[in-house]
Amino acid sequence: MPTVAIAIFPGVQALDVAGPLDVFAEANRFIDSTDRYEIALLSAEPGPLRAANGMTLTADATFDDTQTPFDLALVAGGPSLPEGAAPEPSLLTWLGRVAGHADAQGCRYGSICTGAFVLGHAGLLEARHVTTHWQHATQLATQFPNARVDLDRIYLRDGPLVTSAGVTAGIDLSLALVAEDHGPHTALAVAKRLVVFAQRQGGQSQFSPYLTAPADDTSPVAKVQAHVMQHIRESFTVKQLADVAGMSARNFARVFVQETGVTPHEFVERARVDAARQLLESSAAALKAIAYDCGFGTADRMRIVFTKRIGVTPMQYRERFHSA
Repeated sequence: MPTVAIAIFPGVQALDVAGPLDVFAEANRFIDSTDRYEIALLSAEPGPLRAANGMTLTADATFDDTQTPFDLALVAGGPSLPEGAAPEPSLLTWLGRVAGHADAQGCRYGSICTGAFVLGHAGLLEARHVTTHWQHATQLATQFPNARVDLDRIYLRDGPLVTSAGVTAGIDLSLALVAEDHGPHTALAVAKRLVVFAQRQGGQSQFSPYLTAPADDTSPVAKVQAHVMQHIRESFTVKQLADVAGMSARNFARVFVQETGVTPHEFVERARVDAARQLLESSAAALKAIAYDCGFGTADRMRIVFTKRIGVTPMQYRERFHSA
């Protein structure tokens, strides 16, 4: 049987644990008994612990007691992790063993949501492509500068390392792993049982550019962001945006990056993708009309940017997320 371990700790996000557990447990209904997942919860200390929502969870074993390697090992997230809470030393030691075995044997390990911070403390994010909850992605990149943090992905795989975005994205990651192990039909059956999207395939952007606005909505940068969103059909140069801000082009570009963490071009491109996402989800407009209305110019250009940004084409995105 393939073995799956999820690391938990006091203050863990309960849904980071329950979501993946339910995916693997439901998968066992559809696969041969010899291939079923054997699932375990691990913690630093024996006995019950309290999750962030007040739920009591009890681990099956401690990190120190577990020497047998797992086929898949995941660290759940928790609200305190981005705030600088130090992970348990035994958890970090265990992760080191897990990663060493995974690299040698082809097994998988990773994190759900803010569990990526634990991986960072364990030194496992060096030069790796990873994701986490959108609210903490910039913080993760700052705290672990050698990690290649992608803010837009629901989940990512970089060799044996797998990471997911916020909370329910752990379900998407787990469905992807089930599909990897047992084929897309099994993953689809599990998704139907859980009444969730049949695997978002890592492609749905986590957040809107509106959410990256500066705290001061009267600042020149906020003024520019609002201008872009209100005139999304238009083309923009740095000089034009600097004029809106009332600044020189050079100073504007510097201040914009300082306040938002992205270049003006990056923001404009994300804003266009976000506007297109909303139209793809809510309207039946032709792709070429959406491309024009969102400033891409052509459907081909929109397809190129969509594929680069969120990993799927506009048509694939519409097929999965159209609300009608």
